Amino acid sequence: MIPGMNRPESDPEILAREADRLGYPVLIKAAAGGGGKGMRVVTRPDALREAIVAAASEAAGAFGNGAIYLEKYLDRPRHVEFQILADAFGNVVHLLERECSIQRRHQKIIEETPSPAVTPELRERMGEAAVAAAMASGYVNAGTVEFLLDADGRFYFLEVNTRLQVEHPITEMVTGLDIVRRQLEIAAGQRLTLSQEEIRGRGHAIECRIYAEDPERDFFPSPGRIVYLREPAGPGIRNDCGVYSGVQVPVEYDPILSKLIAHAEDRSTAIRRMIRALEEYVVLGIRTSIPFLIDVLRSEAFAAGQTCTDFIAVHFPDWRPVRAEEELARIAFVVDRLVGRKPPPAAEGVRGEGYGSPWQRLGRWPR
Repeated sequence: MIPGMNRPESDPEILAREADRLGYPVLIKAAAGGGGKGMRVVTRPDALREAIVAAASEAAGAFGNGAIYLEKYLDRPRHVEFQILADAFGNVVHLLERECSIQRRHQKIIEETPSPAVTPELRERMGEAAVAAAMASGYVNAGTVEFLLDADGRFYFLEVNTRLQVEHPITEMVTGLDIVRRQLEIAAGQRLTLSQEEIRGRGHAIECRIYAEDPERDFFPSPGRIVYLREPAGPGIRNDCGVYSGVQVPVEYDPILSKLIAHAEDRSTAIRRMIRALEEYVVLGIRTSIPFLIDVLRSEAFAAGQTCTDFIAVHFPDWRPVRAEEELARIAFVVDRLVGRKPPPAAEGVRGEGYGSPWQRLGRWPR
């Protein structure tokens, strides 16, 4: 377990004493919920009181409960989780790990499996811990046991998500298992027919969450009408999408539009396949996270597997897109498709190479 408090507290004096006991930096967390709501990192005593007020207010707004507590903040950990299945007969298996360290505001935006940091020996130990936690609690369902992994290979229990998670498709891609079906079978009272020895990962899978957000403005929500949407396709590509051309993206709900998954025989191929799919993903009318995701995947740090939870803050603190030519090429590509013109070969994938602005492609203005 991560060192921390065992019960919520609201008294700033008590929280200050607990912070001194744990040692700075500390993490303020909401007792009634997750997803990063109400979470604050505090690095020094004089910033604690203000952070307490802000965290409690955000937690109350998100969950109707402003209760908070403290735990020790781990410096530059990885977020690694294990998918589990548990039936009502005491059978529990894990379906390998997912690396979920690339986050904004403590919300995952890129996930992959297997984790570039997990060795076979570490996978076995963490998987055994995940199964033990489920068995000890009498858990019955699909679910996820989440850990923080430090640079020395020590892992700490974070939480259990008692549901199917957004990132479950990458596990399905590498294991070949239909987790939704397995969850329904468990709910229907059926016995798990899987043994741990039967579960093997094949290849590498990456998921990118496509959000209606503006990465240039600290991922501020970008609601509005989607004027045109074109999904990527091809070998190893899966797109779980909930929107379409003409749909109105509201501001009241989570801004996720779709989950784009790429599966390949190894990590480097999966990265290239995902970049190509993102380049072919066209969403016009609102801002999305697509350009930012492409830059993350192209970065040397991501290629090297240096995916800690502070990845964006360290490597992309002031991100700005290389907009002009690439954006114009994407628009021109869509215009050609809409008017039924076949794009030149250089335009395939909307890479912008040799593909002029929409005004060049449309020709002379009519008089």
